[in-house]
Amino acid sequence: MINKIKETRLLHGGDYNPDQWLDYPEILKDDVRLMKLSKTNTFTLGIFAWSALEPKEGEFQFEWLDEVFSNIQEIGGKVILATPSGARPAWLSNKYPEVLRTTENRMKMHHGGRHNHCFSAPIYREKVGIINRKLAERYGNHPALLMWHISNEYGGDCHCELCQENFRSWLQTKYANLENVNKAWWGPFWSHTYSDWSQIESPSSIGENAVHGLNLDWKRFVTAQTIDFYQQEIVPLREMTPDIPITTNFMADTHDLIPFQSLNYSEFAKHVDIVSWDCYPAWHNDWEETQDLAVKVGFINDLYRSLKKQPFLIMECTPSGVNWHDVNKAKRPGMHLLSSMQFIAHGSDSVLYFQWRKSRGSSEKFHGAVVDHDNSEHNRVFKDVANVGDALEKIAEVKNSMKHAKVAILYDWENNWALNDAQGFSNQTKQYPQTLQKHYKSFWKKDISVDIVTPEQDLSQYSLVIAPMLYMMPEEMMKKLREYVEAGGTLVSSYISGLVNETDLTYLSGWPKDLQAIFGIDVKETDTLYPKDRNAIVFKDKVYEVRDYCSIFENKQAQALANYEMDFYKGQPAVVKNQLGKGTAYYIGARTEQAFLDDFYDELIKQLSVGENMGILHEEGVSIQIRESEDDKYYFVMNFTERVQKIKAVNEYIDLLSERVLAGEAFMKPYEVFVLKMKK
Repeated sequence: MINKIKETRLLHGGDYNPDQWLDYPEILKDDVRLMKLSKTNTFTLGIFAWSALEPKEGEFQFEWLDEVFSNIQEIGGKVILATPSGARPAWLSNKYPEVLRTTENRMKMHHGGRHNHCFSAPIYREKVGIINRKLAERYGNHPALLMWHISNEYGGDCHCELCQENFRSWLQTKYANLENVNKAWWGPFWSHTYSDWSQIESPSSIGENAVHGLNLDWKRFVTAQTIDFYQQEIVPLREMTPDIPITTNFMADTHDLIPFQSLNYSEFAKHVDIVSWDCYPAWHNDWEETQDLAVKVGFINDLYRSLKKQPFLIMECTPSGVNWHDVNKAKRPGMHLLSSMQFIAHGSDSVLYFQWRKSRGSSEKFHGAVVDHDNSEHNRVFKDVANVGDALEKIAEVKNSMKHAKVAILYDWENNWALNDAQGFSNQTKQYPQTLQKHYKSFWKKDISVDIVTPEQDLSQYSLVIAPMLYMMPEEMMKKLREYVEAGGTLVSSYISGLVNETDLTYLSGWPKDLQAIFGIDVKETDTLYPKDRNAIVFKDKVYEVRDYCSIFENKQAQALANYEMDFYKGQPAVVKNQLGKGTAYYIGARTEQAFLDDFYDELIKQLSVGENMGILHEEGVSIQIRESEDDKYYFVMNFTERVQKIKAVNEYIDLLSERVLAGEAFMKPYEVFVLKMKK
C-alpha cells in the first residue's frame, strides 16, 4: 500500500475550479500570478468538472485542463486530480434516469445539486469508469500529478429497486439464509418475521423503523456499497498509475464537530492510501469557548490520523468564513494561522482550502476563498493565506514526522448507530462522540498525545485504553478488552456499556460474564435523569456533580472509589477499580462534570507515566502538541484564548516561525502559535 506523497513540501493550496472561468481568460491568467503571491503549491482540479470535460456523451474536451496543468507546473506547483463522479452532467441524468438517487420515501430525485446519484446503477458506474480512464491516460504520467482525489465527500444512500436487490444480496452473503436473518433481527417482534428475501426493504422514514437489526445492517450495507463504488472508480487509476497515491475526502458533522456518521470511516480507511478530511469549525461561535472547540478539532484530527497511524491531509478548510453555518462569521486576526498550525500539530501534512477563487454564482459564491471577488492580493484574507504559506515553508522539516501516544480512546461508528437507534435512555443526552471528546479533553489540557482507535486496532501498545459507552459490544470485543487488561493494560469504561451484541440483541442472563470479570461488578440498572435532575459523587473527599446517567450495580470484588450522594442508591459505589491478571480496570458509573474526569485522569497519568515532561509551563487554554522525527521533536505551542498568556520554557528552544530563541518567560498574544524545537 502506498502511504507517502512524493513531495518534500507541506501542501498548501486547495480546490481550484478553472472550468467555471473558461470564458474569462484574463482571470485564469491572473490566477497564476496570485498563486505565486499566496505561497500556495498544490491545487485540486476537476472535482465538479464533468460537464466541462465531457459536455456531450462521448465528446471529451481536455485542452483547457492541459493548459491549467502546464500553468501549475511552470510555477513549480503540483496537482491533485479528482475524478468527477460527485456531480453528473445534465445529459447523463436526462438520458439515463436510473442514475438518479431514490429517497428513503421512494421518491426519485431530479437533476440538480450534487451527490444525488445511485451507486448501484450499472450505467453510472460505466460512465464513471470511462471518464476516469480518460483522465488516467492523459495525465497519469504528467510530472505535476501528485495524487488522485476520488469523487468528493461520499455520503448518502439510495433506496431504488437496484439498491434493494443489492441490499438483499449483501444480506444473503452475510447471513446465508432467512432463518439467520430472523434470529439476528428478532423477527417475531411485531410479526416482522420474513419468509422470502423479496420482503426485505431498506428502512423508510414512513413508519417506526422498529427492526433495529435491519436499521443497523442497512447502515453497514451503505458503507459497503459506497466502498464498492469507490473501488470500481479506482480500477483504471491503479492499473495505469500504480505509483500515484489515492485518497477521498472524509468529513465531520459540523455544528457539534463530531465524526461524520453516515459512513463507517474505519472500514473506508482500509481502502485509501492516505486519509484526508474536510474541516470547518465554527470559530468564534457564541455557544462555547474557543479552547473547547479546539478540543473537538483535535479529537477528530487524532481520530483520522489514527485510522492509518500515519500523517493525514486536510483536504479542505476555509481561509475565513463559509456560507452554510447558521451564522457565517469571519476568522479573527491570527486565527487562520493558529487553526492551520493545529492541523499540522495533530499530524496533517497539508493545509488545503475550499476554495481557491470564489464562484461568481450559485450556492458557493459567498463561501470563503483565497481569492475574493475583488481579485486582490491586498485584502486581509489573502494576506493571512500568504502568511500561512510562509509558515509552512519555515516548518517544512516537520513533514512526515509522527505522533506517538501511550493513551488510546476507542471510537466505534457502529456503536453510535446502534445507540442512537435504541429507544431508551434519553434521545437528547446519549451523546456518545461528545462524551468521548470530554474524556479526551482531560488529556488535551495536559498536552498528552492520544490516539483515537477503532475496534479492529491493536491495543497492546497502549498503557491506558478508554472505552466509554460501548453500548454495542460483541463478545469478541469483550474478550479483546479482557486480554488487554490481563496482560497488564489499564482500561476505563462507563455507564451504558455491554448491553447488546453485534446485531443489537440484548445479552441474556444480565450483564455479560466477561465484563463482570473485567470490572468486578454486575450492572443491574441505568437510571436516566431528567435535564434538571442532579446527583453527586464523592471522590478523594471532593464532591462532583452528576447528571444524565447513573449506573446501579452490585459490587462483587471491585474497590469502590466513589459513592453516590443522593437518591435510593445513596451510598452505593459509582466508580470502581478492579485488578485482573496483571492489569487494572475502572468503571465510571455516572456521567460526571468535567472536573471529575480531569482529577480522575490526573491520578492515572501520574501512576502510568503517560505524560511527557515538556519543559514548557503554561496556563489553561494553551495547548502543546508534539510531532517527532528521527532527529527532532517539534513542539506546537498554541494559544486558543482571547487573552495574553505567559509561558515558561525550562530549556532553550528555537521558534521555527520567528527564528528566535525562546528561553525562560515569554508572552503569547491571543491566537498566537510557536513551533519549537530544542536548541542544539
